[in-house]
Amino acid sequence: MDLQPRSTAPGWQATAYRVIFESDTRAGRAFDIALLVAIVLSVLTVMLDSVAEIRLVWGSLLRDLEWFFTGLFLLEYLARLAVVRRPLAYAFSLLGIIDFLSIIPTLAALLIASSRYLLAIRTLRLLRVFRIFKLGRFVGEGEFIVRALKDSRFKILVFLSAVLMLVIAVGSLMYVVEGGQNGFTSIPKSIYWAIVTLTTVGYGDISPHTIVGQALASLLMILGYAIIAVPTGIVSAHMTGAAGSATPAPNFKQAACAHCRATGHLPEAAFCWQCGGAV
Repeated sequence: MDLQPRSTAPGWQATAYRVIFESDTRAGRAFDIALLVAIVLSVLTVMLDSVAEIRLVWGSLLRDLEWFFTGLFLLEYLARLAVVRRPLAYAFSLLGIIDFLSIIPTLAALLIASSRYLLAIRTLRLLRVFRIFKLGRFVGEGEFIVRALKDSRFKILVFLSAVLMLVIAVGSLMYVVEGGQNGFTSIPKSIYWAIVTLTTVGYGDISPHTIVGQALASLLMILGYAIIAVPTGIVSAHMTGAAGSATPAPNFKQAACAHCRATGHLPEAAFCWQCGGAV
């Protein structure tokens, strides 16, 4: 994704780019924090509007606030498109799509009233907090977890296949033992009961009544506690192995070079790695 400024020459676009996309400056940090506050308040507005008692008294004010925040986010979205070199690259990036989706529901509410509650997607924009408060290193930790899950995917797949065969077998057996008179009206519904029991969720909407059925359920409950630990152990083993060879990711500066707009400078760097200019 190319998020370079539209113009590197001194002017409003370069200044606006530093404020909107970079948080190393005081103005950029203040802009991003103000944006986060607006996001939280807008989501809170939608949440309160979904409560009938509050909507009855404050409905008009909440709708006005909703349109205010939508207009604010629309201006911010257009400003981002105006200052980047490739607007389409930003528009189709993950954050660009989320920004766009946070605006659309209010406009769609003109046609479908309930669609405005989809504005809760604005909470996803709070991901910007990782950039604002210098927590980018947590992204590397997230990649570490994803890598461990990816490395153990085949083992987990085999485990899930075994669990699937188990719930099918137990569900089918319970259908024969209990029958429709006790709520086990079909094999799929009996398999649903087996999944709920094995995962120790226990909704209680279906329960065995015969001695054989209760004994089978008890065995499945005890087995459930042992099964839950298996995928945790698989992933933990891969995470432990990866931790031994992992190297910490460097914490790069967020500000771009004033001369060539290159990014990715180390905190102690005084000169740009690409053009040699001061950073």
